[in-house]
Amino acid sequence: MFLQATAAGQDSLFVQKLLQRIEQLQVKENGIFPGGSFPSYRLYAWNKDRYKADVNPFFTGLIAMTLRDIRPWLDTAQQRIAGRIIDRTIPAYAKFRNRSGRPTYNFWPTDTPAIFPHSGWINHFNKSQALPDDLDDTGIILLAMGAADSTARQVHQLMQSFTNNDAGKVRNTFKAYSNIGAYSTWFGKKMPVDFDICVLSNVLYMVQSYHLAWTAADSASLDLIVRILKDRRHLDAASYVSPHYRKSSIILYHLSRLMSVKPIPALEQYKPQLIADAQKELATHQQFHEQLLLSTALMRWGVRPPEITVPLNGNLNRLTEDESFSFFIANIASMFPDPLKRWAGASGITRFYYYCPAYNNLLLLENLVWRKRMHLHLQ
Repeated sequence: MFLQATAAGQDSLFVQKLLQRIEQLQVKENGIFPGGSFPSYRLYAWNKDRYKADVNPFFTGLIAMTLRDIRPWLDTAQQRIAGRIIDRTIPAYAKFRNRSGRPTYNFWPTDTPAIFPHSGWINHFNKSQALPDDLDDTGIILLAMGAADSTARQVHQLMQSFTNNDAGKVRNTFKAYSNIGAYSTWFGKKMPVDFDICVLSNVLYMVQSYHLAWTAADSASLDLIVRILKDRRHLDAASYVSPHYRKSSIILYHLSRLMSVKPIPALEQYKPQLIADAQKELATHQQFHEQLLLSTALMRWGVRPPEITVPLNGNLNRLTEDESFSFFIANIASMFPDPLKRWAGASGITRFYYYCPAYNNLLLLENLVWRKRMHLHLQ
């Protein structure tokens, strides 16, 4: 896929087409999916013949957050499209906000609690087994909405109560990390403490983006990330240290996004290693979207990756909207203690793969914009 350069004008044409396609995929009226959101679908690991609609704010938030990030690098017409898309998403998040009114968000609707929407008998447990709000969706949505600094500070303060500590001890990570006071994935007091390096990267991305004062939990979360990198677990145990994202390519992408805000000395010392990791992964992975993620990560780290060739004909949608790529995975086993976590995780019995056509398009759009940024920087 990464074979030759494309002309700047051609890249601009691709950017325009991708923005138009993303806007086309955005829901215009409330229905199965809230108006302003982007449809996403899940596929059970043990039944790969049927996708089901999944009502969540995750991909909608990621799209809006990323468009806000790259909008300064779009031309005037493209910025107008991006602005329309972002503005339409904002009302959609209300359906997922904490029912008490606090500015935290859930992966599934809170106005009518649901787990794995449209799942038949499983939905009989919607109320009894409803998940608490999570730090990942909350941080992403605050950035997607452009929430006020005061709101970010309020949420950050609340997050300090949801860490690995003596009152709630992590039981599903490597023993060497069991005493690190990093953030858990969940806001729920009754939920097992759950570590995920990508979730931690997103939390610290919010902290850095809002220029929040670092806390002990922020420093502990950074320490856990550094320990994982030092031990090379992001490569040899990716699905274990990131049960909700599972792939080394996606971990590297998250780390590069965090490091792109402003330098974090503890991570900067690992940049040469991370660059080498991404280059090696890029040379071995043939899946188009994983190559995109790794290419974007390298550009965030200041390294020019091999160029990407994209077809000008009607195959563009087929290429970008490949449903075999899953950026996010719902993995119930992540909450199990070991050794049950390892067994269930390996078997796939509790795993659901998520697919969002609009987000797939966004990953190519983001890559093209970063290529433009790198080209301008090198001139």
